[in-house]
Amino acid sequence: MQVVSPDDVESAEAEDGVYPAQLFSGEQMNVQHFRFDAGASASEHSHPNEQVGFVHRGTLTMHVEGETYEVEAGDCLLVPGGVPHAAENRGDEPVEGIDVFSPPREDTPWE
Repeated sequence: MQVVSPDDVESAEAEDGVYPAQLFSGEQMNVQHFRFDAGASASEHSHPNEQVGFVHRGTLTMHVEGETYEVEAGDCLLVPGGVPHAAENRGDEPVEGIDVFSPPREDTPWE
């Protein structure tokens, strides 16, 4: 078994104030930690991977297929593969959470 902390891995700034960090990658999925600084956003994008997320700090505003969702600490989200989506932190504090991608996402953090 392996154990890793987000503090043990290097995160990259994918967009201004958005920091994903690859925690583990297996044959069927990979796991990332993410942090959105106050006011930061990830522009609309899509990928073929199914994405399941869990927000453990703050509130992440998700835009998926013309709908807006407020994903609060303790909430999970699902974005089907191939569906365009965007995210933003409208709050004054960072948002942090975990994303799981299946199959493993190879273009992380993202292009």
